[in-house]
Amino acid sequence: MKPLVTDELWEMVAPLLPRRRPQPKGGRPWVDDRATLNGILYVLRMDILWKLLPTGLGYGSGVTCWRRLREWQRRGVWKKLHRAMLERLTAADKIDWSRGALDSRSLPAEGGRRRWPEPHRQGEAGVEAPRPHGPAGHPARRRTDGGERARQPNARPAARRGAADPYRAARAAPPPAGEVARR
Repeated sequence: MKPLVTDELWEMVAPLLPRRRPQPKGGRPWVDDRATLNGILYVLRMDILWKLLPTGLGYGSGVTCWRRLREWQRRGVWKKLHRAMLERLTAADKIDWSRGALDSRSLPAEGGRRRWPEPHRQGEAGVEAPRPHGPAGHPARRRTDGGERARQPNARPAARRGAADPYRAARAAPPPAGEVARR
């Protein structure tokens, strides 16, 4: 299969990647960054799960590619690459800026006043953010597990337990008329 990372692209990406630290204790051999980038692009292009990346292609395992993608994301490699590609395309006059669009997420409003403090800037001047109401709004009563309770595999609603369990239903039913209940 033809590699997805061309020499021209690799010349742009290679200087942006973090340097690999030597492993004094040994360990598994490091998969080449270029091969890993090929693996990342293969997974994204073919729209497959990471664990389904064929190791026979020489890109490393899907887990290796995923870890490297995560590490590069945390170190800002993709933002730097995006900036470098935009600068290169702008210098070559390959971008038609007449069709560009901006929204409020990419450019802040001029002279606009924030109504609510941003979550990561607590204590900032502005109108206080509304507090949640009701019993779940109290900090001690908030669920920290994502809001859903874990279901037990064999749990049934209490109202249906007797009807669904024939043994329990037989024990709970009153004896027929004329028979004495035995215990």
